[in-house]
Amino acid sequence: MSALRQAAKDYLALRRRMGYGLVQDGKRLLEYVEFLQRGRHARVTTENALAWARDAVSRHSAAHRLSVVRGFAEFRRLADARTEVPSKDLLPDRARRRPPYIYSDDDVQALLRAAKTLCGPLHPWTYSTLFGLLAATGMRVGEASALDRSDVDFDEGVVRVRNGKQGSARRLPLHASTAAALGAYGRRRDRLIPNPRSSSFFLSEAGTSLLRQNVHATFLRLVERAGLADRRPRRPRIHDLRHSFAVQTVSDWYRAGRDVEQLLPRLSAYLGHVSPVSTYWYLTGTPTLMSRAVQRLERAMGRST
Repeated sequence: MSALRQAAKDYLALRRRMGYGLVQDGKRLLEYVEFLQRGRHARVTTENALAWARDAVSRHSAAHRLSVVRGFAEFRRLADARTEVPSKDLLPDRARRRPPYIYSDDDVQALLRAAKTLCGPLHPWTYSTLFGLLAATGMRVGEASALDRSDVDFDEGVVRVRNGKQGSARRLPLHASTAAALGAYGRRRDRLIPNPRSSSFFLSEAGTSLLRQNVHATFLRLVERAGLADRRPRRPRIHDLRHSFAVQTVSDWYRAGRDVEQLLPRLSAYLGHVSPVSTYWYLTGTPTLMSRAVQRLERAMGRST
């Protein structure tokens, strides 16, 4: 194994021990190392990093490739001082974040009612319960659809996420109404499919675990049936249920006069984020939340004058 490939593996192992998954970025970095080896490059330089990054299909992808190289180069320079760390200004990423759609309570109810119109004895209950769980907990859709029966603890009122985005596990307390909905689904599921082919909590009509593509396809149909397809600023996505949960939680804290800055790390842990920085990303650009923040600031300024 070449020194560069070993260094890349050491770097990825270190970052993963720090809690970063680096699934796709890890693949990109090893592709860059292969590029260096094919060109007989002995070390990272700005020139070869730019050559590899610019081979991407878009400006955004090129900028992301360069950021992958930058992290590795900073690590590699500790062992080889001749390593060059490319400036992030060389390929600025001008891609703008598309604002999330923040679901209202009425939107969520419309989505769940639409799910109840699906065909099949179990299908309507599977998807109304699954999407209800996403709205109530802010779980990622992959986390919720991957739940096993043993991951739902009705005695303690929690669900256990075994493999989150960063590979870490966490336990999520459930509201009593959410736990009751999961219990009702479980009883209906067991009555309709007494001999399932999977131990998954959420089952298809065939008694198997849910397929990711089927979940997304069903969601798109339900958005149409619920009359949400033409909403602004964008068509609602499944992941926007997670954004909406985060925004609603913080908005409720502001309304109650709670110390949001102190509580935000708890929300980060609940959502499975590595740090509150990732959670801040979920909370930007929402008028309701900004209004709550301004109201709190005005109250604080009033007390200080």
